[in-house]
Amino acid sequence: MKFIPTELPGVIVIEPDVHGDERGFLLETYHQARYAEGGVDAIFVQDNHSRSGKGALRGIHAQIRRPQGKLVRVVEGEVFDVALDIRRGAPTYGRHFSTLLSAENFRQLYIPPGFAHGFCVTTEVAQFEYKCTDFYDPGGEISIAWNDPDLGIRWPLPEPVLSDKDRNARRLRDFSDDELPRYGGETRS
Repeated sequence: MKFIPTELPGVIVIEPDVHGDERGFLLETYHQARYAEGGVDAIFVQDNHSRSGKGALRGIHAQIRRPQGKLVRVVEGEVFDVALDIRRGAPTYGRHFSTLLSAENFRQLYIPPGFAHGFCVTTEVAQFEYKCTDFYDPGGEISIAWNDPDLGIRWPLPEPVLSDKDRNARRLRDFSDDELPRYGGETRS
């Protein structure tokens, strides 16, 4: 198993060991001790599973009152996945990391609390699973514009399918200091 740090502190790509033979394959999708040793020292309290069609873009979202770390993976299809640092005062504030996650490459991505997350489906369908370090708080969620020009994210599809929430999301620079997490672990209540 490989844990690959990215240019964003705490954002880690995980490449699990896949054991395959004529019957199929087996892989470990989470092992608390091994993941902690690899830099993902988190306690997960909620699992989610979504299914989306080609071109669907979900995000860019973050929980502010109850920040969530997420361990994400794709079990069918492929997505273009994005982690965005939204911690005011962080050296990497406003920077993002993107990667392709697929059922074929088995890669996972860990996104720590204080980061926003989004993904876009690049295949006919994608099933996406993620573990969260805190419970979902709809009143504490923010949405950042997927096409915010200040972020420079090169999404693979120029005209994604969006929810109303994502269609009406604000640019990162339009959020006040009180609406975003601060670098150093402080959160809003």
